[in-house]
Amino acid sequence: MADGARQRRVAALIEDLGGLDAVLVAFSGGADSAFLLAAAARTLGVDRVTAATAVSPSLPATELEHAREFAHSLGVRHLTPRTEEMSRAGYRANGGDRCYFCKAELLDTLAPIAAPLGAVVLTGTNADDAIAGFRPGIRAAAERGARAPLRDAGLTKRQIRETSREWGLRTWDKPAAACLSSRIAYGLQITSQRLARVERAEATLRTALTTDGHRVGDLRVRDLGQGTARIEVGAELVGVLRARANLLAGFDTVQVREFRSGSMNDALEVPASFPVGTAANKD
Repeated sequence: MADGARQRRVAALIEDLGGLDAVLVAFSGGADSAFLLAAAARTLGVDRVTAATAVSPSLPATELEHAREFAHSLGVRHLTPRTEEMSRAGYRANGGDRCYFCKAELLDTLAPIAAPLGAVVLTGTNADDAIAGFRPGIRAAAERGARAPLRDAGLTKRQIRETSREWGLRTWDKPAAACLSSRIAYGLQITSQRLARVERAEATLRTALTTDGHRVGDLRVRDLGQGTARIEVGAELVGVLRARANLLAGFDTVQVREFRSGSMNDALEVPASFPVGTAANKD
């Protein structure tokens, strides 16, 4: 029954995509947008599909390279437009609605690219995202006319991963990798320096763990301010990192705990203008 529901939802996705002339997929390189990109290429053909990965200080360099490789493997045209979210005061201020400004910048950048292609802009928002609470980024995308075919088809993250595995997509088990700004505690101003420090710290830890023979999945370095960082990692690696927290250069105090998606949102009070279920940071 469960598998039947998944197949029906995939069929609904394919039917939806089949009614479009051309699409521009906002392609982060993660499991959701990768699956959407593959589904669009299968349905419409690669000549009617374009992938666009926004390049900014909030995107880890490794994620950009992975996105390039995946789009190339599909034979899909891949664009890398520069986004300037740092120019938006609301983004830099890093309040609870930060993701609204980030997504607004992304969609405002993609719209003029999509127009001459006659393409509809698609995002990788899934059915779980739509009910997961505070998501101002979803609201920004909806206001700008972007479509979310995975959500509309009712496809959950689990169903997307299961179908990606069936299709042989390398992203089927890829850990979530939200933008680097999600690592900065709300209220701390976002700067290029802060983002770069977090990126370096995560890369250092991942390399050290991998070199020691550990399989590394979810890994985050959270900048909590006042020289304090919190490493979040899979439960099996918590003890390992507590013994090696000295690897984290640039911070005075380091905490280690098990990874939990959305842990930075604990400090938020959801404003009335962003009701639960409408919209942002799931990392």
